[in-house]
Amino acid sequence: MSADLASTIPHIAQTPAPHINPRERLHGLDLLRTAAILLVIVWHLPHSVYPLPWRPATWAGVDLFFVLSGYLIGSQLMRPYANAMRPSYLDFFLRRAIRILPAYLVVLLIYFTIPQFREQSNISPWWKFLTFTQNLGLDAHTAGAFSHAWSLCVEEHFYLLLPIIVYGFMRRPSLMKAGVLVAAIILFGLIARSFLWMHYIAPISTPGWQLGNKYLEAIYYPTYTRLDGLLVGVLLAAAKLFRPAWWAKITSHGNALLGAGTLILMISFWICQDMFSFATAAVGYPLLAAGFGLLVLSSLSQGSILAKHRVIGATTGATLAYSTYLTHKAVMHLDQQYLSRFLPLEGLFGLAIYGFSFLIVASALYLLVERPFLKLRDKILGSQLRTSKRDPLPEGANVDEALRPMTT
Repeated sequence: MSADLASTIPHIAQTPAPHINPRERLHGLDLLRTAAILLVIVWHLPHSVYPLPWRPATWAGVDLFFVLSGYLIGSQLMRPYANAMRPSYLDFFLRRAIRILPAYLVVLLIYFTIPQFREQSNISPWWKFLTFTQNLGLDAHTAGAFSHAWSLCVEEHFYLLLPIIVYGFMRRPSLMKAGVLVAAIILFGLIARSFLWMHYIAPISTPGWQLGNKYLEAIYYPTYTRLDGLLVGVLLAAAKLFRPAWWAKITSHGNALLGAGTLILMISFWICQDMFSFATAAVGYPLLAAGFGLLVLSSLSQGSILAKHRVIGATTGATLAYSTYLTHKAVMHLDQQYLSRFLPLEGLFGLAIYGFSFLIVASALYLLVERPFLKLRDKILGSQLRTSKRDPLPEGANVDEALRPMTT
């Protein structure tokens, strides 16, 4: 992949984290969320401040966001069932809307009312952003402004589909049914990406923009090809809630999980260095999801390095991750357009200017928009997802005992 293409492809998938009481924060997850946004920023950095002669596949930070989202949202929806309760789905959707929409709509309004804010001149129609369909059929070359919102579309589709799946599944829970569903999703992803690569990418003999844009449009952006990370995260949540004995045994080896995850990620990054290859499309995404899943598992393990040590700045990075996600490409564009007249945006000095700009703009968006709405949400809906007594299962339902939470 050419360096020019690497610097302009919009790859970001910040998952807005549920608002967490600071006293209950998991420092390992904060660290991973901060690492994810840093990976994505590194992918987008201009060449003038990039410290390496090549650009590693740091776009994979998006897959870490998906794993984190699967775990956090899956935990929210399944925890009540593990306690013989049922979540309020209306409450869930309201919480997600208040969490995501205010800051998103503010940034979207700026993109459409102040053209100078855009990192590219062309942008997708406004209705695609409002309906979260912008990631379907997206040509990043002709509609590149705010194109990184593609991942938020994936998240929104996930928020809509997972409650339906959880509700239907928990009406008649079965370990076999869960296994079939998981296998079907994994197999579907492998087949779909392989077919799309052979049908749309293989016939393109000339590398460059044509190949890159077609790959992104056909394989990278669509929701149905990006389910691996979300699935791994949901599986982690299900294991913790419904297999506490297994979970306790596995998480007693937190540092070994960290080592295994790191090894898998090294292999995955090597495979995914050629972003547009068949290997990346077919097996790269599930390998990344597995590696990041092990890191998340390690961060939730007692005594592991990720869980035990609090890294300075990780909580701030996690708190500002969503605002940074929404604004970082526009901020770099504005720096280049205006600050470059007065300051040399090169090398470490330029990198420091970009970093300071990210921090200022993200903090402003968080303090002026995100945090007030989070406080309003907690005031109206409370700090926790509301639940109700679970409906009794239909008479004669074949409830697999192995699915129920184990207390031993």
